[in-house]
Amino acid sequence: MSNAVQWTRSLIFNAQMYVAMLVVGILYTPAAIWSREGAIAACHAYCRYIRWSAAWMIGLKCEIRGTPPTDEVMVAPKHQSFLDVLMIYGAMPRGKFIFKAILKYAPIIGQFGLRIGCIPVDRGKRGQAIKKMVADVKAGRALPGQLIIYPQGTRIAPGVKAPYKIGTGALYRELEQPVVPVATNVGVFWPKRGIMRRQGTAVFEFLPRIEPGLDVSDFMARLEHDIETASDRLNKEAGFDG
Repeated sequence: MSNAVQWTRSLIFNAQMYVAMLVVGILYTPAAIWSREGAIAACHAYCRYIRWSAAWMIGLKCEIRGTPPTDEVMVAPKHQSFLDVLMIYGAMPRGKFIFKAILKYAPIIGQFGLRIGCIPVDRGKRGQAIKKMVADVKAGRALPGQLIIYPQGTRIAPGVKAPYKIGTGALYRELEQPVVPVATNVGVFWPKRGIMRRQGTAVFEFLPRIEPGLDVSDFMARLEHDIETASDRLNKEAGFDG
């Protein structure tokens, strides 16, 4: 298939993805207002739809490896594109993200995110942000689920090295919960920026959990090693040699 055809298919897919978000948001608003379970059902429905539509519209399939957690844990995924947000959330029963505070004002995403228990964090001041993040997470323990935090804080393209933020370590120490690292190669097919989506199989791999009790420095070193090693392996599997 030519790049021009794939680009056109990608453009159509991207457009309908946002239309679908609006439709799902409207249809599920009464259920979401009624209960948190209604909001969770809406988010899972949207994740399933994007996975289905990506497979036939742009030839991008998604594969989940490992065992997605169902208990009270932290989940620390590699972040490469919007697709990994959807796939990681869709793989677990009660995911809740730590996300940038500005997103709570985004139409649909913000309202449904807050309803499912996501925790907004203002990253303007690092020290205050970490303290507030820990306090907000502790206060939100009444909402059971899998707490998702991106340890690098933003989308990182395959092959690009970026530091892991200490906020993940602070939560690991304070919450004393197991952490499940997640590796992916989705950025090979769905870049951080641009319209083009490539054909292939994006893999999301839940790795062995890291139990509580490690020093923060040891935890951060192991977390980075596990995620980066597995993600590099998945990138090569997808044909990326950068």
